[in-house]
Amino acid sequence: MRIIPAIDIINGECVRLTRGDYNRKTSYSFDVPSLAKVYEQKGIKYLHVVDLDAAKSKSLVNFSLVETICKETSLQVDYGGGISSAEDIRRLLNAGVAQVNVGSIALKDKALFLKWLYQFGPDKIVLSADALHGKMRADAWTRETEIEVLDFIKNVEAEGLKYVVCTDIAKDGLLSGPSFELYKKILAEASVKLVASGGVSTKEDILRLKEIGCDGAIIGKALYENYLSISQIVGLC
Repeated sequence: MRIIPAIDIINGECVRLTRGDYNRKTSYSFDVPSLAKVYEQKGIKYLHVVDLDAAKSKSLVNFSLVETICKETSLQVDYGGGISSAEDIRRLLNAGVAQVNVGSIALKDKALFLKWLYQFGPDKIVLSADALHGKMRADAWTRETEIEVLDFIKNVEAEGLKYVVCTDIAKDGLLSGPSFELYKKILAEASVKLVASGGVSTKEDILRLKEIGCDGAIIGKALYENYLSISQIVGLC
């Protein structure tokens, strides 16, 4: 299983939100590219980068920071936030991003999402399945839908989807443990490579996610606030 630290960015700063609420933001005094280099030096191979400014503005606000990380490290970077066109995806991939996460567009315009999936390939396009109480959310988690997350994943999987990052918004930033039951349900009914996001705070959380079959685990606040250290998780899976 892949261990994937997260770097979320607002105004060029490393931040964490609680349950996706921009009004519940904690800023950290880490230089974004320098933090990525530290992760690499300590043995991390993967990095999840989210441009929270882009998620609101629908433009790649912090693109230069993402580009710097890709140029100055060998980390396999997956990016999320504000994707609105094929040109956005092409720009990120050309900068060295390994995978691009798409969420809101997949919900608003499934046909366009599938076009990108076919155009760039299922190894490059990841579905961001962000959910609250089992229902998908869009537009930086601000827009409710009645779409069941499992139904949507299964529907798009049938069209060739391979990778899913699933965030249970109710767990995000609370360090209270991941949404194990949701992930078990998804993995029982879909054959996607599922990356769990939200709530990871212990080694036991990571090992349990591995046991139920997750392809990866994204870890954010637990690293920033020393619930977990890089030395504890490198090689764990």
